[in-house]
Amino acid sequence: MDLVGACRAFVSVTERGSFTMGAAAVRMSQPVASRRIAALEEHFGERLFERTSRRVTLSPFGRDMLPAARRLVQTADTLLHEAVTAKRKPWRLAVPGNCSTGSLARLVADARDQEVILDLQTGTPAQRTELLRSQQVRAALIAAPADEAAWSVPLGLAGTAAAGARLVYLDTLRAGRACPDPVRKVWIQPEDDVPHIRDPLTRLRDALGLRPVQLAIAADPTTAIAEVLCTSDLLLCPAAQADELGLDWRPIGEITLSRGYALAVAADGNPRHVQERLGGAITRCLGPGTRTSTPRGAAAV
Repeated sequence: MDLVGACRAFVSVTERGSFTMGAAAVRMSQPVASRRIAALEEHFGERLFERTSRRVTLSPFGRDMLPAARRLVQTADTLLHEAVTAKRKPWRLAVPGNCSTGSLARLVADARDQEVILDLQTGTPAQRTELLRSQQVRAALIAAPADEAAWSVPLGLAGTAAAGARLVYLDTLRAGRACPDPVRKVWIQPEDDVPHIRDPLTRLRDALGLRPVQLAIAADPTTAIAEVLCTSDLLLCPAAQADELGLDWRPIGEITLSRGYALAVAADGNPRHVQERLGGAITRCLGPGTRTSTPRGAAAV
């Protein structure tokens, strides 16, 4: 028996003194309201109404039960209101600051299809981690090594001149002692200034005998891109970003690198639940070429 629905009919009929009007007020047909009240009477084993006159009159038992029935209906209405409010509450998510406006808008739209209202906060890897740590967001796409990442975006080198080969080798950037400055550089964007990308590149630079200055970390993407557009320098980036900038992109010959992302949530959250609902939308947001995987030690979603 639908106890709340039966009590709703009981209260409404009582307040309006009519089965027909009471049923209409709670958007029920009169037969449905009558059946629900009859089921409630059968459940209680007592009559709620006296049916000896044309007007509906409460029985003594009905008068005793009416206050409790009203409280149950009010509590149910409050619960429904809270559920709607909770569903409409924006879900704050920290995402990479290098995502395009269009991709972020599509992420918000895709989330709405899943009945999730997103409030996106953009930032660098360090900023996103801090937003989550300080509980300013409910979840964040954090930078992660390949074996811990749910999403990965392959990285390569892009420049204004066609490489003329399938791969770009950092070894070709080595300058002799007599080589005048400026030497060619590889620019690292803030999104890739993380240990699992920066440190392997630094070790490779030193192993190949490149100058320290030839691996440059940009304060912002615009600075790095501007240097590449007006020099022979190279930009560490995904292929999709190179296409947007009109640059020639190739994988790195000596090393394989990728931007890895994992979804980290606040202490009361469930990352697998979020990924089930928004995983596809996040993949599309991160752009063409994004690969999805199950992080080591995690269950498939």
